Order: sequence, then structure tokens, then C-alpha cells
Amino acid sequence: MQKFKENLSQSSSTSSNWTKENKSYVVIIANGRFPHHHIPLTYLKKAAYIVCCDGAANDFILQGGMPDAIVGDCDSISEENKSRFAHILHRNPDQETNDLTKSVMFCVAQGKKDIIIIGGTGKREDHTIGNISLLAEYVSIANVRMLTNYGIFTPVNSNTTFESYKGEKISIFSINSNEISTTGLKFQVTDRALTNWWQGTLNESLGDSFSIDTSGRLIVFQVYNLLD
Repeated sequence: MQKFKENLSQSSSTSSNWTKENKSYVVIIANGRFPHHHIPLTYLKKAAYIVCCDGAANDFILQGGMPDAIVGDCDSISEENKSRFAHILHRNPDQETNDLTKSVMFCVAQGKKDIIIIGGTGKREDHTIGNISLLAEYVSIANVRMLTNYGIFTPVNSNTTFESYKGEKISIFSINSNEISTTGLKFQVTDRALTNWWQGTLNESLGDSFSIDTSGRLIVFQVYNLLD
């Protein structure tokens, strides 16, 4: 794996149009696979504030990164880093939730509600599924997205229009059993409840936007443009 600083020097400004430039956002680094795609790396480079989830701090610091806060139960961070970064270490021993949720709640408590999560996927599959599903818990308290090496997970709980491009690969994961409808997708959904996660996968955008009407919680995945 290349060093963090080398990765950042090679990352270019994102041309993805799914979000507007916002230098006040926070990046949370979870303890999954550190990204190599330039889009999450660029957002990390431009972040106003960086929070590491406990053990994720070890790899980030080893690669030359410098977190603004480290949050978790402190069972994974090295003793060396625990001592070195004691001044930014925020220990939360609660075993009823995980370090990602603790980090999100830490940010929200500070009024930092524009949050991008990286490193949330790519290692153990159970952790990956758990981290993705947690986005639906965060949607009511923060503007949160999860960036991976392949695309963007966005949770929604109301009617939403997404910026897109023709041919963009789209998957919709329904958390609740509410009926949903879509416009602007190749395989339209009309007043249908998705009862299993696979049912809304492998769709495709027809143009520069698509819309989803819902009163329940959904998680939408958009695959990066190969030209980005």
C-alpha cells in the first residue's frame, strides 16, 4: 500500500457531481480497507476535520496521516498511539454500539453534521454489512454518505432526487417495508415494497438525474463514473 501522503499527492479533484463543494465536512475513517480510489482520497485531503475510529488510527498514522480526533472503546489502538495522541483520544466504552456510531455521534455532538465515511467496507463481510446498514440510523441526525473504492452509499428517508449520469449503475436497499416509486431509472419501481435487499439492485440511470419517492428509509448506491 502506498503511503497516505503519496496517495493524496496523486489524487485529483473529483469531477463527480453528486455533491457540492463543501470544505466544512468531516471525514470519519472506519477500520475497514483504506481507500485507493481518488474520489474518497480527494475528500479526505480536503476535509476540515478527520476522525479515526479507534484501530483505524493505527494505519492512518502509520501512512503519515494526522487525525483531529480518535474515537472508540480504545481496544484496538496501539499503546504507542494511545499515549502519543492522548490529547485527542475520546474513549467511549459503550458496548451496545460500534466505533463508527460512536464517531458519528461524537461529530454530531460538536455540531459537525456533514459527514463522509471512508474505510467502512472491504474487510470482514459482517462488518461491511453492519456499517452500511448503520447509515439508515444516521440519516435522521446528519447529512452522511459512505464512499468506497467503487461508489457512494447515501441514506434517505424522504422523496429525493439524485444527480446522476446516463448509464450510471444504481442499487436501492430498502430498510423498511414502505412502498417506493422511482423515476429516471431503466427498471422503474411503482408503489412497490422491496422485501429483500437484492430486489432493488442492478438498476441503471437514464439521464442526469433520478428520483425516489419514499416515506421509509432507503440506502442508495451509485457507482462511480469510469471517467472520474
